[in-house]
Amino acid sequence: MQNFYKRAWAEIHLDRLKHNYEICKSLLSNKTELMAVVKANAYGHGDSVIAPYLQGLGVKYFAVSNLIEAVHIREAGVNSQILILGYVSPEYSQKLIDYDIIQTVTDYNHAEELSASIANSKKLRVHIKLDTGMGRIGLKFKTAMEYVEEIKRITKLENLEVEGIFSHPSVADSDNQADIEYTRMQEKLILEIIDGLINQGISIKHIHYLNSACATYYPDNQSTLARFGIMLYGLHPNHALALPKPLLPVMELKTVVSHIKTISKGDYVSYGRTYVAERDVKVASLTIGYADGYSRLLSSKGEVLINGKKAKLIGRVCMDQVMIDITDIDARIGDTATLFGYDGDECITADDVADIYGTIGYEVICGISKRVPRVIYDGNKQIDILE
Repeated sequence: MQNFYKRAWAEIHLDRLKHNYEICKSLLSNKTELMAVVKANAYGHGDSVIAPYLQGLGVKYFAVSNLIEAVHIREAGVNSQILILGYVSPEYSQKLIDYDIIQTVTDYNHAEELSASIANSKKLRVHIKLDTGMGRIGLKFKTAMEYVEEIKRITKLENLEVEGIFSHPSVADSDNQADIEYTRMQEKLILEIIDGLINQGISIKHIHYLNSACATYYPDNQSTLARFGIMLYGLHPNHALALPKPLLPVMELKTVVSHIKTISKGDYVSYGRTYVAERDVKVASLTIGYADGYSRLLSSKGEVLINGKKAKLIGRVCMDQVMIDITDIDARIGDTATLFGYDGDECITADDVADIYGTIGYEVICGISKRVPRVIYDGNKQIDILE
């Protein structure tokens, strides 16, 4: 087993990733291929390990945010298809070609500039982004036929190989009736665009509009790819909505007890004197803080697990330390504390943490900082450390 500095660390469990992958795959028809979204360092889990592992499970398509991420997983050993979901300047078109990366086209001008920037005979592979209601990047028109005509114009640019079109549902993770109708509207529009392309004799290999939530709650085999992100990592698209099958959290965040003392009734803890003891309290300090990605918004609200029991945070989260009330817990210096993950029969998920201060599980796991080593496990065996 490799050694690592046990101050604050994240455990990454590949066996759980495999479990989640198999569940996500089971939600798809045999006409739809799973595209693994590994942007933002695989949602904070370590893309140089996660992407090759998923490729080994059979994933043939990956999605990232930008060129740096695409090159990084390519150099980590991914030889499958890689799609950049966001804008890349035409000045980098040759690098896209050299690394065999598929680039998203955001509008006709972007496509034209990409085409004009290519100096050799090899075409740049692209997918065209359609804004069907998200309001971010992508072609935006009022009618399906206007989308079709613009797609047709882009397919005629000589240095581009248009391999796909795609869109993104904005509220597929909501059970609000108005949101359900909005998602159906987005789905209806892209299906009309597909029909329009067929009628124009335009053949495009990939048409995709399923993300984790849409693939779960609005399955449709006309989408040739399903872009699974958050569910691969064991979290819910919306914590309030049940999933058809249980997922397992791939990441656990842990730290250690560094100091224990008893304070008296009326004593204060941490900056701002926001916490005052209402009785004698046994306080443990933990070696983690907001510089590690454990949010200050959890001050006097969060809980951690220590020796199979929940302990309440007291006082403000500091840059490098937090304090917890262990009055009723048998704990010692050096004991492990779990910020989210399993400890005995208890579990705190990143979704649980997010609920406490009004954010989403995505932000919690993506926000774990670079100074926190990722310790990779397959089953109970530690196999790598990313520092």
